[in-house]
Amino acid sequence: MSQAIKFDSSRSLSSQRKIPPLENGDHLTRPEFERRYAAMPYLKKAELIEGVVYMPSPVRYEGHGRQHAEFSGWLVLYSASTPGVAVADNTTVRLDLDNEPQPDLLLRVIEDGQSQVATDGFLDGAPELVVEVASSSTAYDLHQKLDTYRRHGVREYIVWQTLDNIIDWFVLREGWYEHLLPEAGGVYKSEVFPGLWLNSTAMTQGDLATVFSVLREGLATSEH
Repeated sequence: MSQAIKFDSSRSLSSQRKIPPLENGDHLTRPEFERRYAAMPYLKKAELIEGVVYMPSPVRYEGHGRQHAEFSGWLVLYSASTPGVAVADNTTVRLDLDNEPQPDLLLRVIEDGQSQVATDGFLDGAPELVVEVASSSTAYDLHQKLDTYRRHGVREYIVWQTLDNIIDWFVLREGWYEHLLPEAGGVYKSEVFPGLWLNSTAMTQGDLATVFSVLREGLATSEH
């Protein structure tokens, strides 16, 4: 007599419902990207750009970590002195069904701005300013992401290329990004946020005292 085999339906369903992990280069819809990302709480950063998953390498102190922190301090000082704006770090931004970046830093207008905080805490829509720390001009920050930010109306985009130690500041004009030209001493002055001044020479040299001093000059102007 043959022995009956017990079928464990719950185990089969569990196996079928197992969520695959995110992999660099995956082509996913935004809902599927969010589903897999949520199932990997240990993963700190992943982005969906034009339907493709990008997962950056581990962050080094020099080349990203330090530069990121110094840019953050600059924006925090500005936001602390400017009512109606908010700065955020590594925040997921939903742009459309194929694009969900996680910019290093962003600055947004709180009321009547381009972005809104969704009920689940993510950001819907393009912030007014985005900052990325990239290794070089070959990084996707200056190609796929730049074009994505442009099409979705990020009005100003700053990229620090750490290998070449160069800071580029792009301004959206008539649908295209143009380089914002610095004034004497390498000082950039935002066209969107009054008083947001950046001494790029001092920033790339790690001279934060000068960076903050120049920003305070901007904050003291009548425009601000």
